[in-house]
Amino acid sequence: MLSSADWAAISLTLKLASLTTLLLLLIGTPIAWWLAYTRSKLKPAIGAVVSLPLVLPPTVLGFYMLLLMGPNGWIGQFTQALGLGTLPFTFTGLLVASVLYSMPFVVQPVQNAFEAIGPRPLEVAATLRASPLKTFFAVALPLARPGFITGAILGFAHTVGEFGVVLMIGGNIPGKTRVVSVQIFNHVEEMEYLHAHWLAGGMVVLSFLVLLALYVLNPNPRKG
Repeated sequence: MLSSADWAAISLTLKLASLTTLLLLLIGTPIAWWLAYTRSKLKPAIGAVVSLPLVLPPTVLGFYMLLLMGPNGWIGQFTQALGLGTLPFTFTGLLVASVLYSMPFVVQPVQNAFEAIGPRPLEVAATLRASPLKTFFAVALPLARPGFITGAILGFAHTVGEFGVVLMIGGNIPGKTRVVSVQIFNHVEEMEYLHAHWLAGGMVVLSFLVLLALYVLNPNPRKG
């Protein structure tokens, strides 16, 4: 059965995944829009930076984020100057790391959805004298809905399954930074395989339900 520490880890994981997904939809949407329609020579470089977590080992990303957000890093010095202290080993630091680590899983589906719209609907809206902002909210967003569904589901699921980055940035603090993946690791280290089975089995079920939701809500994601 699940212990109180297990339930605390589950609650923290769901909170982290929900906030990460929400922030990624807010931050990632303008990035995806820019990548979809820009003609800037910087597009390949920006796209590569956004996609970097797909190929970079989580521990490498976590290590450099730990340095940047630590007391000697420029982010850490900035947050200390604001009186906020440093971000490592806090839930806020964990949230920042999760947003950066899961970004391509949200940005890429949304970008693909924007690109699938094509210029025609946007041009028609412009001929009807719709402002760029109105065109974005009234035309582009509804047409890109499947991409947002895919991005939200993948971003949430990827955050739930994080291990390397959250361990590097958040550590293993009960009730503050100890998420499900770290709790499973703790159980295995202590040879508490039954507890590990309960949590790991729950992760398998959750992963299946997430993928099932993806295919039910968006049966043909290639269309955007």
